Formats: sequence, structure tokens, C-alpha cells
Amino acid sequence: MVRILVIDDEEMVRESLRITLETAGYEVTDAENGNVGILLHQQKQFQLIITDLIMPGKEGIETIIELKRDYPGIKIIAISGGGRTAFSDYLNIASELGVTATLQKPFQEDDLTTCVRDCLSGLAA
Repeated sequence: MVRILVIDDEEMVRESLRITLETAGYEVTDAENGNVGILLHQQKQFQLIITDLIMPGKEGIETIIELKRDYPGIKIIAISGGGRTAFSDYLNIASELGVTATLQKPFQEDDLTTCVRDCLSGLAA
């Protein structure tokens, strides 16, 4: 079974993403920030990481940089609803750092599952 890690500081977002992805047949673990997410990935390698970009502690951009440095082949979906600047700025930065895909919050369940399926195409389930 494909293992996905969801990193987001909002518990309701993590719960919603986990339910959607588990319903789609994936094994999902979640983390409340980048520090916890990186530790979990070191312990249990995930095939895909979905990370929010604006979080307290280790935020998403820093998390992406560290993950891509240590695990260059890791597939990452960056998600953001913005913050003090436009969401597109954060998502563009994430794209430049080599994430596999980006999604603007809020997004539909179908958009998420399609994006995940596209990112994981070619991997054995």
C-alpha cells in the first residue's frame, strides 16, 4: 500500500485530507509541522508527502528544502491558501524548489485525489 505523509498545522485540514486519502485506498500518517514530518519520514519512508507551506515551527518551504536535499527523489505536493502575500508566491517558490505538484487551498476532494494519483503514477501500490 502506498504511504502518504500529510504535514499541516491545522488539525481539521489534516483530518480531512487523511479521510479523503484513506477512502481512496492510501495509508496516511500526519504531522503538525515540518520538524515532526521530517522525523516521521526518517523513520518510515513515505512515497508521497503533502505539505502546507505556512506553518509555525519548521514551515513548508524549509521542510521542502530539507527533504529534497536529503531525499532528492521524494514526491511532494505543496498546498497553500496564502498568508501575508499571495498564495501563488508561496506555490511558485515551492515549484522552483522541485515539488511534484501544487494545490491552492481550498481544493476539492477530486482535485486532491487526481493530483495524488498523477504524482504516484508508475509506483506500485
